[in-house]
Amino acid sequence: MNAENVKLAIRCHNLRKTYDGKVEALRGLDLEIRVGECFGLLGPNGAGKTTTIEILEGLLPPTSGEVEVLGRTWGAHSRELREMLGISLQETRLNEKLTVRETLELFASFYRRPRPPLQVMEEMELNEKCNAWVGKLSGGQKQRLAVATGLVADPQILFLDEPTTGLDPQSQRRGGTVLLTTHYMDEAERLCDRIAIIDHGVMIASGTPAELIERLGGHRMVEFTATGGDLPADSWSSLPGVEAVHQENSTVVLSVRRLHETVPALLAALESRGSDLLHLTTRDASLEDVFVHLTGRHLRED
Repeated sequence: MNAENVKLAIRCHNLRKTYDGKVEALRGLDLEIRVGECFGLLGPNGAGKTTTIEILEGLLPPTSGEVEVLGRTWGAHSRELREMLGISLQETRLNEKLTVRETLELFASFYRRPRPPLQVMEEMELNEKCNAWVGKLSGGQKQRLAVATGLVADPQILFLDEPTTGLDPQSQRRGGTVLLTTHYMDEAERLCDRIAIIDHGVMIASGTPAELIERLGGHRMVEFTATGGDLPADSWSSLPGVEAVHQENSTVVLSVRRLHETVPALLAALESRGSDLLHLTTRDASLEDVFVHLTGRHLRED
């Protein structure tokens, strides 16, 4: 065990995965996740996040690179690691003819020191469905049960792949580490201590949600549409207080630091160009804005 990594739950260095000798899903990914934090892994479809998760979970071997989970490697400590991890896959298929309690008792039997299934049911608000068949559960209840099958292991690391919105990984940490992938950017911003954004198999940004928003260059966003909207988006970059500009269809989006300077200057610029303002809104910058700025697209648009 490497003493340097005692406080790291997960470390991977120069991680690469190539399929069929030609498709590069990961191209030298470096990642460090600290013990006890809720870490979000974000990326558009095809970015490599599913491949990353499956390698970290021991489900897929990397083509090359270093991977350590809780200071251990899958090659040397696979049985030990499986006792220390809880996994909730994006589409967990459970036996619909078992009850909720039977399902958790089954998963508990896979581990040497599991948590009591009834305790996990209570935490996941499944008490009233204890004796209900899995096939009779609602979609949200099935999602909570899928997470419960990971929690029953009493894991040091809990992997949550695309949990349903409304599920709170913070409440499920129990002092352990959570690695979360999600399409719900508002929840990632609210729940995650730190976030890594990956695209085309490499990490393009990481930090706390506040740090990532700060790097965007502005804390406020101005969105507007106007007549004569054929002007290039960067024609607005010279307005006072504007840090970044991009366009979404006919809407121009400005990232600004000094809203009180930008809006009057924008209105004056529109008037001087003979353009009529059709719509204008202002709001706080979000993690979604960071994602669009870095990748050129929204996380959920795929």
